[in-house]
Amino acid sequence: MSGFLVRQPGLLSLLHDRGRFGAHKLGLTTGGPLDGVAFDWANRMLANDVNATCLEISFGGLVIEAQLDTSFVITGAVAPCKLNQDLVEQWCTHDIKPGDKLEIGFTSAGSRCYLAVSGGFDIEPSFGSSSTVLREKIGGLKGDKLQAGDQLPCISKRLSTHCYLAAADRPKYSDFARLRVVPGYQQAEFSPLQQWRFFNSEYRLSERCDRMGFRLEGETVHSDMVGMLSEGICHGAIQIPADGQPIVLMNDRQTIGGYPKIGAVIPRDTATLSQLSPGSRVRFDAISIEEAHNIHCLEQARFERTSLQPC
Repeated sequence: MSGFLVRQPGLLSLLHDRGRFGAHKLGLTTGGPLDGVAFDWANRMLANDVNATCLEISFGGLVIEAQLDTSFVITGAVAPCKLNQDLVEQWCTHDIKPGDKLEIGFTSAGSRCYLAVSGGFDIEPSFGSSSTVLREKIGGLKGDKLQAGDQLPCISKRLSTHCYLAAADRPKYSDFARLRVVPGYQQAEFSPLQQWRFFNSEYRLSERCDRMGFRLEGETVHSDMVGMLSEGICHGAIQIPADGQPIVLMNDRQTIGGYPKIGAVIPRDTATLSQLSPGSRVRFDAISIEEAHNIHCLEQARFERTSLQPC
């Protein structure tokens, strides 16, 4: 099957569907797009299945060549995008034909772009998902990031009408974020003073951020807990290791861990976090699980109600 030929893979380009669920008992992590908001918009704009496989391009630098007729959209971080040297708009669907070259330059606001094609990339599932997890060497193309010369298979399927997402409805990317946290049951292992320090301090993203976890630098926080058994870790969990510097665990996190956790960042805000670059600033706000549920429902309703504009 034809599709796209990778001419230049970029810094880190990975194939993902929504993720690998139900495999923690096998020691396999979830994977999936770091920014689920941009991912979902990419598939919706092409009328794809919600779980269709897209390409996550971290920091840019991707060049691919089409081998068929199809349609595509690029969402997420702001980056110069060119089709045969002509600039094309993000958050807007476009057609592409055999021999056309698509380039995604380096990001200027945000960190991750999402490229979707009509019908999604045709990737064989591994343990129920196409998502690439480099540590486990599963998903995607042989469990690896894109390399020059790789083939990205998909079907020939052009849209009959094109659309775009209005600028007012697109996510805004900056160098600061307030992250909402649902405190966990281990919150009681942090004294009121330690909790106050955590929720009233500003942190900066470390250079040591990856798809497993985003390490933060700032005010140290310590737990009264002395030793604990390893246990399952949820998406967005905030581990506090011995050095007192928080780590927000992301999609490729280990399935179990033995550090105390002060709470978990809600999925809407891990998407925001994933678009920050090293050196960006974050603060944390505690919310209840009921508030988190309401945020999720309201954001999902907003996503479904927001209309796409015809081109």
